[in-house]
Amino acid sequence: MSYTIRNIGRISSPYRQKFGVARQPGLVPAAEICITLDDDFNADCVRGLEGFGYIWVHFIFHGVLGEGWSPLVRPPRLGGKHKMGVFATRSPHRPNHLGLSLLKLERIDSGQPVRIWCSGADLMDGTPVIDIKPYIPFVEAKPDAASGFVSGEPERLEVCWQAGVGDNLPKGLIDLIEQSIAQDPRPAYQDLPERVYVMAVDAYQVHFSVNGRQAQVLAVKADHTAPSR
Repeated sequence: MSYTIRNIGRISSPYRQKFGVARQPGLVPAAEICITLDDDFNADCVRGLEGFGYIWVHFIFHGVLGEGWSPLVRPPRLGGKHKMGVFATRSPHRPNHLGLSLLKLERIDSGQPVRIWCSGADLMDGTPVIDIKPYIPFVEAKPDAASGFVSGEPERLEVCWQAGVGDNLPKGLIDLIEQSIAQDPRPAYQDLPERVYVMAVDAYQVHFSVNGRQAQVLAVKADHTAPSR
């Protein structure tokens, strides 16, 4: 039996490419996104949603649709050295490329189109949204549940800035850059101190390097090819 799933909206995100996107929701609190619902979903569809602190966002991993899937993947939490079953991971390379993120609900604009702002996002710009549900703590919070090979938050990088870089940037952007780099967006198998990484964030290209557990922001350059918001 087959089913047709339609988009209900799309996401505007400061993450314009896969590299740099937070590995899990909540790891980068400064990452704010906006969900714009399609025109046939009006204010009635979000009536009462403003009373919830968090929402579940169901989406499509559209950036990897052409890459297929595999029954075994290498989770970053295991250093990219060990394979686990795809259903034991949150890899985007899944049979149906469906994703699920728990995001903090910041505000709702019930005009037309309806817009929903969330923070702590791990979603790329242009991501298709297929459903939204409220998070209900007494039902869904299980702090004592076993977490398999994932124990606690990942170790974070210490982030410093090269002299003068970022002096004129707004605090919100600085927070977004630091938090995004701190969760170490590099492939798990890659540790090249001499390499300069480039991450597209908001309307900027962020250049940084990593040596041991310390990352240094080398440059933040305006990207004139970035879409206006």
